[in-house]
Amino acid sequence: MNKDFIRALDEIEKEKGIKKEEILQALEKALQKSYEENYKANNAEISINPETGDTKVYALKEVVETKDDVENPDYQIALDEALVHSKRAKVGKTVKIKVMPKSFLRVAAQKAKNIVIQQIRDFERKVVYDSYIDKKHELINGTVQRIDFNNIYVDLGKSEGVIPERERVPGEEFSPGDRIKVYVKDVKETTKGAQIILSRKDPDLVTRLFELEVPEISSGIVDIISISREAGFRTKIAVHANDPNIDPVGAAVGVKGSRVNSIVEEINNEKIDIIIWSKDNKVYLSNSLSPAEVSDIFIDEENKEAVAFVPDDQLSLAIGKEGQNVRLAAKLTNWKIDIKGDSVKDEVLPELEKKLLENESTILEEKQEIELDNDSNESEIVDSDLKEDEDKENE
Repeated sequence: MNKDFIRALDEIEKEKGIKKEEILQALEKALQKSYEENYKANNAEISINPETGDTKVYALKEVVETKDDVENPDYQIALDEALVHSKRAKVGKTVKIKVMPKSFLRVAAQKAKNIVIQQIRDFERKVVYDSYIDKKHELINGTVQRIDFNNIYVDLGKSEGVIPERERVPGEEFSPGDRIKVYVKDVKETTKGAQIILSRKDPDLVTRLFELEVPEISSGIVDIISISREAGFRTKIAVHANDPNIDPVGAAVGVKGSRVNSIVEEINNEKIDIIIWSKDNKVYLSNSLSPAEVSDIFIDEENKEAVAFVPDDQLSLAIGKEGQNVRLAAKLTNWKIDIKGDSVKDEVLPELEKKLLENESTILEEKQEIELDNDSNESEIVDSDLKEDEDKENE
C-alpha cells in the first residue's frame, strides 16, 4: 500500500460515501486470512496506517525462557531474542514480531484491489435497496427498457425493475421507450443487488392513481375503504367521505369525469365503478352491484351471505359477463352474494327467512348447551371443593 492508495480511498469516500476506515478494516481482515492460509499460521496481526498506507504484518509469539524451551518457533520465541523486538518482553507474555514476506506484498496489493471493488459494489447495491425499499407499495414512473420472455424490464433511473408476466395486464402491450406508471409490489435484497418487482395488475395501482388524481383522497377527506379488480376488465372501488358536506363519488369522478377519465386512460380504458361505502350492510351490498339497481336484498349477518333481488331485465347486468360484476362485488364487500330476479322473490324469500330462523334457533340452542355445560362444570368444581372440606373435617 502507499499514499496513492490512501488518496484513492479518500476520493471514494467523498464520491460514494464509503468510509475509508471500513475499507481498511475489511482489507486487514482479508490480508490476515490470506496470510494464515499461505503460511499455515493463525497468529498473524495486520495493521494498515490510514494516513500513509504502510502495511505491517506481525507474528504473535509467546515468550519462553530459553531457546531450548521453544517447541514451535512459529508460535514461541526465547526471551533474549524477544527483548530485541520489545524491551518489555517477559516470560509467559506475548510479543509482536514484525514480518513481511516479499511474496505477500503482491498478495496484499491484489487483495486491496478486490476489496475496494467489492466494497463499492456492495455499497451501490445497498444504496439502490435503501432507495426503493421506502417506495414499496408506492406508484413510480419508469421507461420500458426491454421485454424478455414476457417480462418487462423498466428503467427507474437509479436502477432497473421488472414487471413479471404474472403482474402484467392481459392485452396491455408496451414497447421500449414507453413511459409508464408502475406499482412497486416488492423489493428484495439479493446477492446480485436489489430486485425490484413491479406491477400493472395489482389493485393498489388503481388506489395510488386515485390518490394521485384526487386531492380529497390524498388529504384524507375521502377514504378508499375497499377495492376489487380484475385487471384489464373492471375495477370496483368503495369510497367514504369523512366530511358530510363532501360527495365522495363526485370527488373521485371530478368535473365532467376529468379525474376518473385520466385514471381510466392510464389503465387502458378499464371500466371503473365507484360506489359509496355504508355501515348499513344492506345499503353497501346493494351499492356494490352497481350499475345494476337492487330492488330488495336479504342478508344473513352470521354467515355473511346475501341474496340480492333485481328487476328481471337487469339480471344479466347484475351478474355481469361470466359473473364478473357479482364476483367483484363479493370481493369488494367480502360477502357471498347470490343474484335473483324479482319474479322469483315471492317464492324464494319465505324459504330464505325460514332458513335464517332455523339457523338462529340452532345457534341459540348451541349457546344454551355451552352455558349449561359451563354451569355443570362450575357445579362439579364446587361439589368437589365441599367434599374435600368435609374429608378434612372428618380427619
